[in-house]
Amino acid sequence: MSDKPNDKKPPRKPRAAVNKADSEISKPVQSESPLSFDTSAVDVEKRKFITIATACVGAAGALGIMAPPFVGSMAPSERAKAAGAPVEVDISKLEAGSMMTVEWRGKPVWIIKRTPEQTAELAKHNDSLSDPNCDVTSQQPAYCKNASRSIKQDIAVIIGICTHLGCSPSAKMQKGGDMGDAWTGGFFCPCHGSKFDLAGRVFKGSPAPTNLVVPPHQYLTDTTLLIGVDKAEA
Repeated sequence: MSDKPNDKKPPRKPRAAVNKADSEISKPVQSESPLSFDTSAVDVEKRKFITIATACVGAAGALGIMAPPFVGSMAPSERAKAAGAPVEVDISKLEAGSMMTVEWRGKPVWIIKRTPEQTAELAKHNDSLSDPNCDVTSQQPAYCKNASRSIKQDIAVIIGICTHLGCSPSAKMQKGGDMGDAWTGGFFCPCHGSKFDLAGRVFKGSPAPTNLVVPPHQYLTDTTLLIGVDKAEA
């Protein structure tokens, strides 16, 4: 017997045998474990769950979007107020020689209760006014085209915005003072010096081109004003 190691190589398998062995190795092993289960049923249930959950979230989102306008429609509309919803004002506590301010369409509206003396003064300075007879009809309703520019002779309703550049004039209700001895009461715009009497009529020499605006208004009672609705529309 020879002591040399056996140098002979093992016989090569036929190609067909090799391919068959490889194919057997690549086949997945079917587990016989009792823990194995069919995943196809799980995927179907998962898809159902995702579909239902998505539908619920979508419905909740739609309700969330729709709810605020619905709730808002039950409350008074701020946009409607800004667009000119009428404003009701109680003037029962307004004393002669004083004024109060309310808001309408985002603008200050002055309600002035003139004393008999102040009302009488209105006709005495017509020569000093640019438009004493209210000929610029756009500045007041037809029912206020009179010497006092008002429905009631002693109560004026005027928008407190200067017709020059939209500033808000200051009330100078009393005679004289820092307005001079000839001043009988009215309004002064400190921005550019426009002057108006207690009926909102502009004095000559003022930068303001027209009288202050008188808004549409009417009386619901002797002491209740409705601003924003013409008297003829009542």
